[in-house]
Formats: sequence, C-alpha cells, structure tokens
Amino acid sequence: MPNQVQLTKEGFQELKVELEKLVEVKRPRLVERISNARQQGDLSENSDYANAKEELEFLDGRIDELEGVIKNAQIVHGNGKKEGIGIGTKVTLKANGKSNVFEIVGDWEADPINKKISPDSPLGMALVGKKIGEKVSVEAPAGKVTYEILAIE
Repeated sequence: MPNQVQLTKEGFQELKVELEKLVEVKRPRLVERISNARQQGDLSENSDYANAKEELEFLDGRIDELEGVIKNAQIVHGNGKKEGIGIGTKVTLKANGKSNVFEIVGDWEADPINKKISPDSPLGMALVGKKIGEKVSVEAPAGKVTYEILAIE
C-alpha cells in the first residue's frame, strides 16, 4: 500500500463510518455467532461455525485494510478554477451534445456508475490539470470521445 492515500473529505468520513460499523456492530455479532456455534458441540461438522470463522477472517482483513487507509489518508480539497481539475473537484463536461457532471475522487472512492472517477482512470488522467474551455479526447470502447470542459467547482 502506498504511503499516502488521497481522499476527499467526504470519502474519508465514509471510510471512518464503515470502519466504525465493522468494529462496533458487525465484528461483535460474528464473535457472538462463533461462540454460539461452539456451544453446539462437534466443531468438525458445524458449518455455521466454519462459515462464521471464515467471515470473521474476511472482516478482520477489511478492518485492517480500512485502518491502514485511514492512517495514511491525505485529505485533498479541490482548488477548482485556480489550478485546474484535480481530486476534490466537480467538473461539467459536454460530449456528443450532452452535459454530465463528474467528481474527481481518490482511488478508494471511485464509483464510475455514480460519476465519481479516479484521476488514474482514462478520463481522469485526461482531465487532471485542465481548465474551463479546454477539450480532451479519451479512448472509449465505442471509439474516441472528445469532452469540452464547461465548468469546474
């Protein structure tokens, strides 16, 4: 894992909430489930015990991962119009006669379906550092798409 993980303030808060939920709600429930399964006798044939142990291992891995990201997080605030597009900025793009708003977020927050894109994605790489009025071209599965930058927040 790289030393610093860039996140928006919102993304950082979402990760903290997820970690808190895992540590304070889900993990104690799993530990209780394992305890109850142990009381049922023969563990070698107890599928609930085996499943709960497996889930706990996965959950502990996710908790460790989130703790590492939060520990190494660098909160990035978008500078918008001054320095161009970067993490934390929202950008309005026009392509093929349609306008769409995308938010540039850290890799951990990327969610293309909800128009949250990483600066490491093809569109994100093309946009970083650009300013209003500039055009960028990106290779898409359907061919090259040219975007015009209409606004940056």
